[in-house]
Amino acid sequence: MSVDVLIRGARVIDGSGNPWYYADVTLQGERIAAILPPGKGDASSATEVVDAEGMVVCPGFVDLQSHSIIPLMIDPGCLSKITQGVTTEIMGESWTPAPAGGKADHEVFPWEQHESLRPWRTRVRGWTRFRHWLNAMEDRGVTPNIGSFLGGGTLRAYAKGLEEGAATGDELEVMRRVMREAMEDGAFGVAYALIYPPDAFVETGELVEVCKVVSEYGGIYIVHMRSEADAFLEALDETIEIGARAGLPVEIYHLKVSGQTNWPKMVQAIARIDQARARGQDVTADMYPYLAGGTGLSSVFPPWLAADGKFYENLRDPGTRASIKEEVLNPSGGWEALGTLAGPEGIFPLEFNRPEHGGFVGKSLAEIAQLQGKDWVETAADLLVAEEQRIGTVYFMMSEDNLRLQLRQPWIKISTDAGGVDPAWAIPMGPTHPRSYGTYTRVLGKYVREEGVIALEDAIRKMTWAVTQRLGIRERGLLQPGFYADVVVFDPETVADRATFEDSHQISSGIRDVWVNGTRVLANGEHTGATPGRVLYGPGWSPGAGSTASPQP
Repeated sequence: MSVDVLIRGARVIDGSGNPWYYADVTLQGERIAAILPPGKGDASSATEVVDAEGMVVCPGFVDLQSHSIIPLMIDPGCLSKITQGVTTEIMGESWTPAPAGGKADHEVFPWEQHESLRPWRTRVRGWTRFRHWLNAMEDRGVTPNIGSFLGGGTLRAYAKGLEEGAATGDELEVMRRVMREAMEDGAFGVAYALIYPPDAFVETGELVEVCKVVSEYGGIYIVHMRSEADAFLEALDETIEIGARAGLPVEIYHLKVSGQTNWPKMVQAIARIDQARARGQDVTADMYPYLAGGTGLSSVFPPWLAADGKFYENLRDPGTRASIKEEVLNPSGGWEALGTLAGPEGIFPLEFNRPEHGGFVGKSLAEIAQLQGKDWVETAADLLVAEEQRIGTVYFMMSEDNLRLQLRQPWIKISTDAGGVDPAWAIPMGPTHPRSYGTYTRVLGKYVREEGVIALEDAIRKMTWAVTQRLGIRERGLLQPGFYADVVVFDPETVADRATFEDSHQISSGIRDVWVNGTRVLANGEHTGATPGRVLYGPGWSPGAGSTASPQP
């Protein structure tokens, strides 16, 4: 039988966790046609023969925590992810651009950040169903496959805006309705980030009620927990409780514990997750392999500063600023005080828009404060007011020992917590967290090859089959005949991350060839420009729900 592609000479790591073996792999159309004993693939019947001697062939990596929503609107290529071997992007933490309407303010889009975003501005307002956004991306063309959770912050804002306080009965009914629609539109579940407004305003009972709807459709509750520091264990207990009360699986985003005094809590957290699983509760987690997290400089301030959408207005008010400063320096609890956890020496603002702030890139908040002759809290407030944007920032707060311990857990998966970008357009926008470019290759190079923290087969399982299994995505995540041909060929001796905090826009090395749905998107390390990605739908997807996507920009 003729085939489109014959990959021969490679070690096959199929994604299941089984030991590698030699085989020939053939692709036909969008599917894996066969996996044959080595040398048994017929080169004369193949349109293309790929010599992969010395290489590994494996399933494409599935990023469970992607932030490629805006990057894919700018550029469908997703270069920094494709060159890591990522073939599927799963989005939705806290925020999604659809559904639009209700009390949600979709003017949070950074429309002026890049000229490619401007044509989308009017289209977003027409995305009244969750599926409209995903379908619009697929219709326009994207390189990776895409899927998403419904952003919990979007759900809350749709029903209640940016108000604090418990949802009323009517508001909760709106949330249930929108959640049901999103599940039927293909959401994998609901995704909250409970340290950011408006998610931070949501009480446990409200989360349970929303998750009960998700449970009806077989979906997942995935969460950036309420605390990853002083109240880490309490936040974990809340997460497990929500899963138990709502009767659904729980996934913890980027499991970590921040602040040196809190580092010993990771052993206790792992024990609690193991105990929950032992009593029959489905709790798992994912992580990225870096010691610094990335979020906004705005996160040094308590989330209630943003209530009613008045974050910058409140920062400008001298009286409010004075009281908030006291709360930042001596936090009373109830919020994640990243400023005091990392300290100004461990906080590095990166993403400035105003030219006069360009010289601050690469400097800590402590150094910037010294240059300006102010204390660090005033410096942070003045920068945010001047920029009127969150200012992407990295916070150094985690432990290398904990990172290695987490990687070894059988229920952990790998994710980036980042968007896919291209240096051609991203460099002018400033530095970024290196995880955008190097998460998967860092695991394969540093933690597998160099340090032997986990085996190569286990690492690939945590990047592929473990994720598709978790999400209920069928016929992906394994090298198996009949499965979709999301395939990666890489050199296990050279695969490595090159992006650093000092020089973040650096493409990984060692990932040679990538196919998405049987179409080559990376050939000898170069993006082919192909956009074969498809929308992948969650367990409640109903083909007849909603309407078709709004017109393209």
